[in-house]
Amino acid sequence: MRTMTSATSGKGRPTPKRKDSESKRIVSSLSPVVTKDQKRAAKLAARADRTASRTAYLRGDENALPARDRGAERRFARDFVDSRRSVGEYFLPIIFIVLVLTLIPVAAVQFSAIAIMYLVLLIAVIDGVFLSRKIRARVSEKFPNSATKGLGMYAWLRSTQMRRLRAPKPQAKVGDNVH
Repeated sequence: MRTMTSATSGKGRPTPKRKDSESKRIVSSLSPVVTKDQKRAAKLAARADRTASRTAYLRGDENALPARDRGAERRFARDFVDSRRSVGEYFLPIIFIVLVLTLIPVAAVQFSAIAIMYLVLLIAVIDGVFLSRKIRARVSEKFPNSATKGLGMYAWLRSTQMRRLRAPKPQAKVGDNVH
């Protein structure tokens, strides 16, 4: 007959002290020991990397651009938009002026200001439609085998941004002939 010695017998070694267990756990940690100077240096290096990549993005370097801005077609569309003036880029300042005019307590002035706002919006949309068609046609003739899907909207949205706030920064000056 078998006795139940396994249930009553010990594990064969003494229970380790708490400080010994904790010291083993700390030593075998997966994270390396990092000093304050190393953390500071890592932060400075990360900041320098972010600054360099932002500068490259604003400059228009192809490797630093996000996927939506990459490609010769997109570069052409950006240059085409940047080489002309559009009503859309003045929309935000006009809205600010309209806001100020609506504060005047004269109904005719308020109505006129709102009418101007809607008129400028309508002109910007019409300009965007014509710009979109023109961009797609030019890209199709310059890059015959490329897809133009989304390119018109890309160009129109860029044309609605104030020139100074566009990213990547404009490479073409107003009036340049973009081929």
